[in-house]
Amino acid sequence: MTVLSEVRDTLSGLRAEVAELHSELTKYQLVVWTAGNVSARVPGRDLMVIKPSGVAYEDLTPDSMVVCDLHGTVVDGDHAPSSDTDAQAYVYRHLPHVGGVVHTHSTYATAWASRGEPIPCVLTMMADEFGGDVPVGPFALIGDDSIGRGIVETLRGSRSPAVLMRNHGVFTIGKDARSAVKAAVMCEDVARTVHVSRQLGNPRPIEQHHVDALFDRYQNVYGQR
Repeated sequence: MTVLSEVRDTLSGLRAEVAELHSELTKYQLVVWTAGNVSARVPGRDLMVIKPSGVAYEDLTPDSMVVCDLHGTVVDGDHAPSSDTDAQAYVYRHLPHVGGVVHTHSTYATAWASRGEPIPCVLTMMADEFGGDVPVGPFALIGDDSIGRGIVETLRGSRSPAVLMRNHGVFTIGKDARSAVKAAVMCEDVARTVHVSRQLGNPRPIEQHHVDALFDRYQNVYGQR
């Protein structure tokens, strides 16, 4: 029995989920044309499911999703995988708690990335979701694992599930692909709000002990358990 046949049902479900989650990126206007992507780790396997390269969002289907190993090699699928595959494979190899990765060029967050400036934690929602500032990662070229290295080195020491890669865009991580999509949506929302706040004056930072308390409550108490 091949590895793929052993996880056939899991792959079928993940392909459907990843394909569906791409509609959230367009719904929240986080991407244009064919830019951006969602990927998911295959639980218990050194595999990932990711969007194909250059395929329009309206044409994405579960069958068009590509299965790769965690070095970016295609193991199943009829399309070439996203140009971010090597970078995201690097993230999965080096951050074993990550189950999903998302990349967008959402307008406001990418504007912060173009400035090379973290989004300061001046909103309780930021403390809840990001545990502090949204950090900036280094500039890196597309096409190999350089972006992945920058993501890992930046987020390894941060509570944030989002990083603004300098002059590029947003990458988010999560326990699963849906959580990573949520982080991307939230990142764009706070980037926009803090930008507007700066037009009105100087936003007031939240004291660190309050950030810590808000993050702990949101992560461990808020919602249904």
